[in-house]
Amino acid sequence: MRDSYSRVGGLIVLVWLVIGIIAAAQRGYFDGGPVNCAGFGTIAVTTIAGPLNYMGVNPKIADCNVPQPSP
Repeated sequence: MRDSYSRVGGLIVLVWLVIGIIAAAQRGYFDGGPVNCAGFGTIAVTTIAGPLNYMGVNPKIADCNVPQPSP
């Protein structure tokens, strides 16, 4: 019984992420050239938002500060 719940849960997560990837592709996020930190973040949050993209959510990462190694 528990195994069937984990399979169903895994399938739901997989479908959720596939819908997010489709939304990112429809917005043209994979068509551009090199992706910077903010572009990668926008693709990631769009994918994670999944079906919410079709309910008006339009997540974007405007700026991204990557920590630099200390000298």
